[in-house]
Amino acid sequence: MPKLSVIVPFYNVQQYAPDMLRSLHLNARPDFEFVLVDDCSKDETPAILERAVEDLSKVAQVRLVRHEENGGLATARNTGLNAAQGEYLTFLDGDDWLARGYLNELVTALEELGCDFVRTDHVQATGRARTVVRHPHGRRGEVLSPRDAILPADRTTSVDYAYAWAGAYHRRLLDRGLLHFTDGLRTAEDRPWIWKLHREAESFAVLNLYGVFYRRGVASSLTQIGDARQLDFIRAFDEVIEETAQDAEADRLLPKAVRTYCAIIAHHLGEIEKFEAPVAKQLRTMSAAAIKRMPQELLTDVLDTMDLRRSSKLRRLRRKITSAKVTPQDTPPKAAA
Repeated sequence: MPKLSVIVPFYNVQQYAPDMLRSLHLNARPDFEFVLVDDCSKDETPAILERAVEDLSKVAQVRLVRHEENGGLATARNTGLNAAQGEYLTFLDGDDWLARGYLNELVTALEELGCDFVRTDHVQATGRARTVVRHPHGRRGEVLSPRDAILPADRTTSVDYAYAWAGAYHRRLLDRGLLHFTDGLRTAEDRPWIWKLHREAESFAVLNLYGVFYRRGVASSLTQIGDARQLDFIRAFDEVIEETAQDAEADRLLPKAVRTYCAIIAHHLGEIEKFEAPVAKQLRTMSAAAIKRMPQELLTDVLDTMDLRRSSKLRRLRRKITSAKVTPQDTPPKAAA
């Protein structure tokens, strides 16, 4: 069994894949496994991966898996999880990269702490600028309860730092069904995943370690594209609300879930100009439907405690629900892959 499996989906990242692959080479060990998933790329990415496999196979174990159709990041990660053999697992994205020796430090920390998973800081790379982004949990190097780290509801907590690649996970979580993503989600795929992980895993720790370089502002990234795939955040947070409502501690955890959902809706409404006109209209309609589906008494409490800018935006949308004849069945238009 490999000590660590690194799952890396690639889709049309010919400009960035060489940097990522070089960084894997700089982190390689004979007992590390690199699972490269080509999500039906249409550019030169497949050829780049073919050449990389030959090189990486000299220093680590390598698996190359290809999709016949583009399935999106969540589906590609699931393909990688199904192929991975490691005792520990982590994720990377095809347009990011690693500092030399980062994976070795990650595995060392996991073995010393013995917990279900660890979370790390990361470095945000925007052009030539570099900024360290810290995990919001302040206690470092201690084994903690993931469930307790969901709260408090009115502060940024561990579930708001949803990046799957900022950490590593013991295989027992995969065996328990806690590491797969909701298939087909095109954006916000990390949100139901991080909530489930924190509700159901037994132990975690936060490390003072930042070896992942997250490339921000990539033109092909869905965060930069205002099409219908962005609206999958509605589906993602509906899942968070539904699953958290069924939890034995729903009364304690649901206010955080509703508050986060509201904050994300307000964020997207605040950037509505970037969306194509039909998608912007659908965003308003779907957001109103989402607000209607939320527990209304709890929603009122959340809006009463949010800042005025966001709460006013959401209250206006809430007042328009009846006149707009919004129904919970409103769904986003189908997007091309």
